[in-house]
Amino acid sequence: MSNPKIGLVPQILIGVVLGACAGMLFPGVATQLGLLGELFVAMLKAVAPLLVMVLVMSAIANRHESGTDGRKVLLTLSLYAVGTTAAAVLALVMSEAFPQSIALSRAAEGTPPAAVTSVLRDVLFKLVDNPVNALLTGNFLGCLAWAVLLGIGFRRASEGFRRNLQTLADAVSAIVRYVIRFAPVGIFGLVSFTVATVGIEALAAYASLAALLVVTMLLMALVVNPLIVFAVTRRNPYPTVLRCLEESGITAFFTRSSAANIPVNLALAKKLSISEELYAVTIPIGATVNMAGAAITISVLALAAANTLGIAVSPANAVLLCVVSALGAAGASGVPSGSLLLVPLACSLLGIPHETAMQVVAVGFIISVVQDSFETALNSSTDVVYTWAADQVGRTG
Repeated sequence: MSNPKIGLVPQILIGVVLGACAGMLFPGVATQLGLLGELFVAMLKAVAPLLVMVLVMSAIANRHESGTDGRKVLLTLSLYAVGTTAAAVLALVMSEAFPQSIALSRAAEGTPPAAVTSVLRDVLFKLVDNPVNALLTGNFLGCLAWAVLLGIGFRRASEGFRRNLQTLADAVSAIVRYVIRFAPVGIFGLVSFTVATVGIEALAAYASLAALLVVTMLLMALVVNPLIVFAVTRRNPYPTVLRCLEESGITAFFTRSSAANIPVNLALAKKLSISEELYAVTIPIGATVNMAGAAITISVLALAAANTLGIAVSPANAVLLCVVSALGAAGASGVPSGSLLLVPLACSLLGIPHETAMQVVAVGFIISVVQDSFETALNSSTDVVYTWAADQVGRTG
C-alpha cells in the first residue's frame, strides 16, 4: 500500500493552523512549544554560513568558463539596487496618499547608526572579517568574501581536490534538506508561541499603520517586482513570482530572518533550474543587501513620525529619504526586526529628535509580528525572483 505524500507547503500550512489553535486554546502549553520554533531557526542559522561558504567555494572552483556568468551576477545586483530603491519610492507615495499618525508614549532600547557612513563602514568590516569568526557569528558577507577568494584559488587545484569540494557541498546541502523537513514542526512552534504571547489587542491600536505597511509590501511583491522582472525578461513573471512567494515567502514569513532562509532559497533556486554558479553567489548577497521590505518599513515609519509631529517633508528631503532608506536597508542585518533600528537614521534627515525616533522604533516592535513577517517574506522571495530574472537573460525558449 502506497502512502500519499503531502508537499512541504501544505505541511507548513497545517502547522500554522494547528499552532494558532494551540496558542488560543492552550496558551500555557503553547509558550513552551515555542522551543520547537527556536530550535528550527537555530538549526537554519547554524547550517547557513557553512552552506554558503562551501557552496560558493565549490561553484567557483569547478565553474565552467563563461563570460555571461559575471554579467548575470552584476545584473542581479543591479536588480537588487533598483528593487530596493523602488520600494522606498513606493513607500513614499503610499505614505503621501494615506498619511499615518502614531501615538508616541514608549521608548525603545538600542544603538542605531548615526549616519549612512556608519552602516557602510559596518558592511566593509564584515567583508574583511576573519573566516572562522564569520562562520561562528553568521557574518554572511565575510563568509561570501572568503568563499569567493578561496574558490578562485582552488581553481588551480587538482581535479580530485575540486571533486572533493563538490562532495562536501553536496553533503552540506543534504543536511539542509533534512533541516527543511523540520519546517512544519518548527513553524508550528513559532505560531503557537506568537499567538499565545502576542494577542490581537496589542496590534489594534496600530492597525492602520500595520495595514499600510502590509499593503505597500504586497504592492511591491505583486505589482512592482513583476514589472521589473518583465522589463528584464519580456516573459510572464507571475508563475515564478507566485512560486517564490509560496515556497520562500511562507517560510521566511514565520522565521522572520533572511539569513535563516538562505538554505530554503538555495533549494528553490535549484528547483527553478537557475545556474548554480549564479545563485550560489547572489542568494547569500541578497540576504544581506536586497531589502525592499526594510526600505518600506524605514520610510513609512519615518514619514509617520514626521506627520505626527507636523513636519513638512520637502521634495528634496523626500528624495534623500528614499536614497538613505535604500542604503540603510542594504545594511540591515538578516535577523528579525533588523530594519527597525535603522528608522532613527531616516528620522534624523527629517529633523525628528532621537528620543522620538526611538519611540517610533518601540511602536515598530509592537507591530513587528505583522510588519517583520511580511517584510522578510518580501525580502527573501525577491532574492530568488531577481536571480531567476537575471538567469533568463540570453536563454531561449
